[in-house]
Amino acid sequence: MNSNPADPLVIFTPSGKRGRFAKGTPVLTAARQLGVDLDSVCGGRGICSRCQITPAFGDFPKHGVTVKPDALSDWNAVEQRYKDKRGLIQGRRLGCQATIQGDVVIDVPPESQVHKQVVRKEATVRAIVMDPATRQYLVDVAEPDMHDPTGDLERLKRALCDQWQIDDLCADLAVLAKLQPALRKGNWQVTVTLFQDHRGGPAQLLDIWPGFHDAGLYGLAIDLGSTTIAAHLCDLTDGQVLASSGVMNPQIRFGEDLMSRVSYAMMNPGGAADMTTAVRMALNGLVQGLTTETGIDPALIYEAVLVCNPVMHHLALGLDPVELGQAPFALATSDSIALPATQLDLTTLNDSARVYILPCIAGHVGADAAAVALAEEPQKSEDLVLIVDVGTNAELLLGNKTRVLACSSPTGPAFEGAQISSGQRAAPGAIERVEIDPVTKTPRFRIIGIDIWSDDPGFAEAAAATGITGICGSGIIEAVAEMRMAGILDGSGLIGSADQTGTPRCIAQGRTHAYTLWDGSPDGGPLITVTQGDIRAIQLAKSALYAGARLLMDEMGVDKVDRVVLAGAFGAHISPKHAMVLGMIPDVPLDKVQSAGNAAGTGARIALCNTAARAEIERVVHQITKVETAIEPRFQDHFVAASAIPHAIDPFPELAQVVTLPDISFNTGSDGAGGGRRRRRRG
Repeated sequence: MNSNPADPLVIFTPSGKRGRFAKGTPVLTAARQLGVDLDSVCGGRGICSRCQITPAFGDFPKHGVTVKPDALSDWNAVEQRYKDKRGLIQGRRLGCQATIQGDVVIDVPPESQVHKQVVRKEATVRAIVMDPATRQYLVDVAEPDMHDPTGDLERLKRALCDQWQIDDLCADLAVLAKLQPALRKGNWQVTVTLFQDHRGGPAQLLDIWPGFHDAGLYGLAIDLGSTTIAAHLCDLTDGQVLASSGVMNPQIRFGEDLMSRVSYAMMNPGGAADMTTAVRMALNGLVQGLTTETGIDPALIYEAVLVCNPVMHHLALGLDPVELGQAPFALATSDSIALPATQLDLTTLNDSARVYILPCIAGHVGADAAAVALAEEPQKSEDLVLIVDVGTNAELLLGNKTRVLACSSPTGPAFEGAQISSGQRAAPGAIERVEIDPVTKTPRFRIIGIDIWSDDPGFAEAAAATGITGICGSGIIEAVAEMRMAGILDGSGLIGSADQTGTPRCIAQGRTHAYTLWDGSPDGGPLITVTQGDIRAIQLAKSALYAGARLLMDEMGVDKVDRVVLAGAFGAHISPKHAMVLGMIPDVPLDKVQSAGNAAGTGARIALCNTAARAEIERVVHQITKVETAIEPRFQDHFVAASAIPHAIDPFPELAQVVTLPDISFNTGSDGAGGGRRRRRRG
């Protein structure tokens, strides 16, 4: 890789890997030199098409670059030939043919990655009372009569009223066109699919078949996150989750965090529309993958429930998110929304399918937080519970039967493995678990896809298929916490030298040090280290999270909570001990820290399967008090104090019963404060 500062800067998403390359370097070559997961089996001849990439153009303040239209070489004859023969999605290029001509941001779509992303938002087992908005009914309709000149739709309405007590019915023109053929083919008996909203009003005729029809009735629960999109395909007759799948949100190429995407919309005319198109294409692709996996006819999917944060909410709906980038952070609408799926360009469902979007709470606390509240019900809790849904943007709920507070906190993408030197998204080969011996300072780890540890017999053979490729979010969190417990990292977040820590694994990097987790360079693999920059990125993320929790506790007038619920992919894959050593969450007994899995996705499933739950959450959101972290002066004070590991001021007595943190300081000019000695928080 060429490191000439005059050469173009190339940034790959979703990996976040970057480097400078001479003009004329093929994108595929740059990807390989950076260790970016870009597939190719034809030797760069433009035959296999596996190296497809999507360049993004415009201003990217987050990355500090402006990408001009001529950042890549012109479309060439090889790409045209491939497009003519096999087809190529608009905006895609072949990485082996496109060469770098200027600063550029390049997205590697999931289908171009060798090691497919593991999106850890599986469905959580949950008993749900079935009362869906979409149901099927078998109806016997009176035949037309010369003496009773009514239309077929009117007689269907009468039959539904008499046989099923459904008082009113409406039908779109496309479905109305199916009515007469179905009635006659079914000898005046038909099966209808009806959508009845919890708000009342006429039932909507979504589909109709002659006679008895029992092919299935399905819906989607979608958690549209900043970094990942997860969808659960559900049977609307019994609530069973038939398949779950996830993809990286393609908007990452426009900005890894929400404010970067708002900034992109502000600075690039048509930028918001580009992001809307990207996410809708991803949703269609996700649904297509689920129906292919299950063999279910997409025309049998009649409903989808969508939960998302406010910026994703606006971009999915095609609304400009600019107002969310500045106080008072006004939403276009905070109410729940029900609309035809076609208005969101969702073409991989039934043509008459409906979409329900949960209400937002306020400002930057969105429908995903409402879904978490629906799933976890803090408003019904006897004890004081803190619910933390960690992602690129964290949502926090604190409350009990008396009162519920909510806020969002800009943690950034470090917990997802981004902005980390050896970081990557969760994929086979990524380090996901870490332990460090406090005496020898030697690490052991596990990688995604293999159930044994790196020091177990047979690990090398098992890991040969994927290699050891990097470290994902759960891995970096455990690594930093283990470094603190093993005395490699002091309380201020400083990595010690080899002499200070007693291990040659601490290597010098300029004026700072890095800790070596894995050195695969002798075999042509990567050197995987935790650098001082990585520690700072994790400190920024965890400080924002803890400061948000502390702000809610201040508002509630308490210094401690009774229990903590970790929601989202983070909650399912991080041990409570490591989270508390880092100071991500307030001090509570470890047995009072629970995992709720993908609570936002669970809330979406509840809303999909139960119309009363929709009415309930629409009522509950008005009882939740939103605390705005962005304009609260105390947030900064809490943020600074939380940068120490675990904390500069707040005591952690429950953690101290389980873990003894070394009282050390590697800053030779320091008196040791922050290296483990903490004073009790005053007042």
